[in-house]
Order: sequence, then C-alpha cells, then structure tokens
Amino acid sequence: MHNSTEIFSIALGLVDPWKVLEVSFDKSQSVLNIYLEFTRGSQFKMEDGAYYSAHDTVERKWKHLNFFEHTCYIHAQVPKVKQADGKITTQPVPWARKGSGFTLLFEAFSMLLIENEMPVNKAAKVVQVYPNRLWGVFNYWISRAHKKDHIQDLDKVGFDETSIKKGHSYVTTMVDLKQRRVLFVTKGKGSGCIKKSVEYLKTKSVETMNVKQVCIDMSPAFISGCTRYLPQSSITFDKFHVVKEVNKAMDELRKLERKNNDLLKGHKYTFLKNKLTPKIQDERDFLMELYPKLGEGYRLVHLFKEFWDIPNKSEAEAYLAFWCDLALESGIFSFAKAVRTIKAHWTGIINYIESKINNGILEGLNSKIQLAKKRARGYQNISNFINMIYFTCGKLKFDYPLYLT
Repeated sequence: MHNSTEIFSIALGLVDPWKVLEVSFDKSQSVLNIYLEFTRGSQFKMEDGAYYSAHDTVERKWKHLNFFEHTCYIHAQVPKVKQADGKITTQPVPWARKGSGFTLLFEAFSMLLIENEMPVNKAAKVVQVYPNRLWGVFNYWISRAHKKDHIQDLDKVGFDETSIKKGHSYVTTMVDLKQRRVLFVTKGKGSGCIKKSVEYLKTKSVETMNVKQVCIDMSPAFISGCTRYLPQSSITFDKFHVVKEVNKAMDELRKLERKNNDLLKGHKYTFLKNKLTPKIQDERDFLMELYPKLGEGYRLVHLFKEFWDIPNKSEAEAYLAFWCDLALESGIFSFAKAVRTIKAHWTGIINYIESKINNGILEGLNSKIQLAKKRARGYQNISNFINMIYFTCGKLKFDYPLYLT
C-alpha cells in the first residue's frame, strides 16, 4: 500500500503539507477513491500575514480524471484556520479551485474536449457528469479569461448581430477588426448595445477617442448608437449590406416580371449569382432580351459593383451619383427605392473608398458562431451562448493546467 500511495502522490503532483493517506477501490461500483491528508501541525498563512495551525477541518470530495475506465474521486479533510481576530477561513487546496466539485485536471480535460469542437453536452457524456455542471465549469473559465483579457491598439471596430436561435432573440458582437476577434457580446441589437460595448471598453482602460473607424450595417439603431457613443469615429457602412440593397431591388423586379410569366419560374438566382453554367448564362441572356426591364436591372447591378474598385474618393462619389441618376432614369421602382436608401447613407458608403473596412471579418466569425450553434442545436441559455462566442472567436488566453493539453 505504501508504494501505491507514493505513486498516487506523484501522479497528483502533491506538495507539502499534502500527502495520500489511503487508496481504495470499490469493485462493485468501479470507483477509485483517493483519500488525502495534510501533515498535522502544519501552519497556513492567513490574510493578516501570520501563520496559524488548523482550527478544525471540513470534509470535501472532488471528481477527478478516470483511472483507465474507473471513476475516480479525491477525498480530503480540508483545514479551517482561525486567525487572531477570530476570522475563520477554509483553506484552498492546490488540486481544485474554490467551490468546484472537480479537480483542476478534470476541468482542464473537459475544456480540452470542448476546444476540440466537441459540444458541451456531448463532452458531459464523455466525462460522465450532468451537462449543467460542465456548463458551469466552461462559464467559469471563459468569464475568468475574458475578465483578464487585455485590449491593445484598438482603432477599428465592427458591430454585428446574430440570433441565438432561428427567429429568436439576438446578441450584438463588437469585433476588433485589426486583430480579427470578438471583444464584447451583449444581448439585443439596439443602440443600447453600442453604449454597453463602449462602457466595456472603458472598464478595460481603452481610450475610446482612439477608435477612429467603425463598420456597421445600415441599422438605424446602430447608426444612432455609434453617432452618440462613438462620436469621433467615422462610420463605414458594410459593403455586403449595401450590395444586398441593390440585389434586393433586382429580386423585387424579377418577382414583378414573374407574374403571369412562366418562363421566369425557377430563375430566382439567375440574375444574382456571378458564376453560372454556360446553359444558365444562355437562358439569362435570352430572358433579358425577352424582358428588357430585367436586362436594365441586371446592367445596373453590375455597374454598381464597379463602384467598390474605384481608388479615388471624389471619383467614386461622382460615379455613385452617376449610377443613382441611371437607376432613377430607368423608371424601375425597386431601384428608385434602393437609390433613396443609398442617398440616406451616402457618407458612410463613400467612406469605404478610404477606410476599406467591411464586416467580412465579422461574417467569418459569424460562420464560426453559427457552426457552434448548429453543433449545440441552439442555445436555451443566453450566457452559455455569449461565452461560447468568446471561446470560439475571442482569442482568449486560459490559465487552467495547460500541461495536460
């Protein structure tokens, strides 16, 4: 038995005053129990800087990593120490964090499974605990890392929204466009989300006056929030969302022409996709000859794409004005509506020519978020979802026992 206790002491990395008292194996339950003790007479340093012997003990148990296929628990009588002013404190143990029913190595292994893209609920089955308990471990380490996160040289940010579940409530993400990572997530998609994001930056001692560029979609709430809480920042409207407005105009035109015209059936993407098979290209050209307004709309869509490649801001502005005139002269109502949207957001669209920032980075991060959401089959708990976004897209640094990984 002496040899086995020594082996387990080494395996657990125990240091003075802790040592293995006993190891027992319950064959009927396939459970390995390891009992630890501290050397009697040991003294512990308290808050007042003095050292004291144990006043009392309290029994604790932690789930540890399995030994082969056997469940393992660590047991110990944890010392309670009383200092001179009468304050009594239960001492921390080196193998587990305070308040956890798991050892640090167990938690690190669980986090490793999640790091390797295993859904939390599935990881819970692997380590044989209830999912809610593993979510508790996950949220602790994410919150700890996010609290310690350090933000440097922040001058360009982007804001985007994503749904928790399809058709359900939303969260807003703030992204560092230079470092390509999520800095902050908050529930909702209104101007208040911008306010909370800016307040978070201030808690991190970030000088918000240095944030000179911000990229958003054309949401009135985002515009209002950025104008109010980041007044020094130049707004660039995301290229993807601006192009989406013009594509929307083309699709509305197609739907209008589609009425009572069976030839247009099944051609929803024929006038929107860039890459088409030779057969579909021939069909598109034929339909544009047959329906001249579709041809005009298609021409406007492709002329609009050229705007984004103009390097000079004044030339780009003149070209966009020219395009708006063409769109209005076409007499196509849906394109006239797109022109009104563009003119209402003129400065933020033109700013792209100089800033060259867009939410493509956010779209890439959002793909990661959607993949995590798909693996988990949606999230019932918004805190779990927010912490999963930090985990997958925050580039956080964790301080759980990394030697395990």
